[in-house]
Amino acid sequence: MQRKITPYLLVLPLTLFLGIFTYFPILSSLDLSFREWDFMSSDKPFVGLENYALLLSSRDFWNSLNVTAIFALVSVPLRLCLALMISSYLVREGIVSRLLRGALFLPSVTSAVSIAVVFSWVFSTDYGLVNGILAAVGLPRVSWMQDPQLALGVLIAVNTWKQLGYDVVIYIAALQAVPRELYDAAAVDGGRRWHVFRRVTFPLVMPTTYFLLIVSVIEAFQVFTIVDVMTRGGPAGATDVLVNMLFRIGFSLFDVGTGSALAVLLFIFLIVLALVKAHVLGRRVHYEA
Repeated sequence: MQRKITPYLLVLPLTLFLGIFTYFPILSSLDLSFREWDFMSSDKPFVGLENYALLLSSRDFWNSLNVTAIFALVSVPLRLCLALMISSYLVREGIVSRLLRGALFLPSVTSAVSIAVVFSWVFSTDYGLVNGILAAVGLPRVSWMQDPQLALGVLIAVNTWKQLGYDVVIYIAALQAVPRELYDAAAVDGGRRWHVFRRVTFPLVMPTTYFLLIVSVIEAFQVFTIVDVMTRGGPAGATDVLVNMLFRIGFSLFDVGTGSALAVLLFIFLIVLALVKAHVLGRRVHYEA
């Protein structure tokens, strides 16, 4: 009996931690999405699907969904392509390669608030580094953060710079696991570099690509800190991503019910998106036995 109970006792602390700080909040958010609450009142009247109907009929919601989708569609392929190209060069062992790996990985473990504040100065219209360089070469200054057509692109660039190092490190580990014999055989057969990459390297790192794709899309749909610090969803809603809208509704307007409904919709959307990607790409992922 003791041998049967011991494994459950060992996982009990972690189970309690997850239950209290993960599963209970999820269930509470689901319950609050069907209620009306403003943090102040003790009453939480049940309103059914009214919060969901309010969101789905809101122009701001569809704008935020569109902005978030554009952010993900641009930033995720950009991150993965750059990471794969960079890791192909940094996979070689050497002092310079190791230093560059560390330099690339450092932003991914740096505070997002710090990065956002620094880049707010870098892209400042009046005294930013980027506009200073443009002025030095005789070009006009650009309102990077005030132009609705440029602000989202700036956020994508900053987020890509921050997350790129993580993707590079994961890709380097995957490339180092590719058997050297396959490259030797391809060289004997006269395979060109592009054909070797296409027929040997890319299929064998496809599981890693699939993993990074899932993680990157989830991260892109949950981006908040950089947006909140640099633009706060502006200008004119051009960078108002879903989580920024959720924060504004729930913690600025104190409409907890509608904010919880938005969180549930985002959760459902990510689950459906992950299942679609698994169905479409799962057949092309080859795992080693």
